[in-house]
Amino acid sequence: MSEIPLTHILFVSTALFFIGMYGLFTRRNLITMLMAIELMLNSVNINFVAFNKYLYPANLDGIFFTIFIITIAAAEAAVAIAIIINLYRKYQSIDVEQTDELKY
Repeated sequence: MSEIPLTHILFVSTALFFIGMYGLFTRRNLITMLMAIELMLNSVNINFVAFNKYLYPANLDGIFFTIFIITIAAAEAAVAIAIIINLYRKYQSIDVEQTDELKY
């Protein structure tokens, strides 16, 4: 079985990060923006695992950071969805452009 080069993994991770950044800056739906942030966090997780595998295969530091980020991302998603539900109940919309009070 051949090993995938580190540059290929970093290219995929970079592509995922910039797709997430594009989604964050161009979308106005709060749920879509949350998914874009999660995509960016997952690209960072790929970087941690790749560098851990190629640079320090005996250590598990990258894996521990990845598990920590996944845990924080799950908590962040739960809190963000609760906030989005409350905003929808109050404004009847989750579009950032339609709710003037969310801008400032």
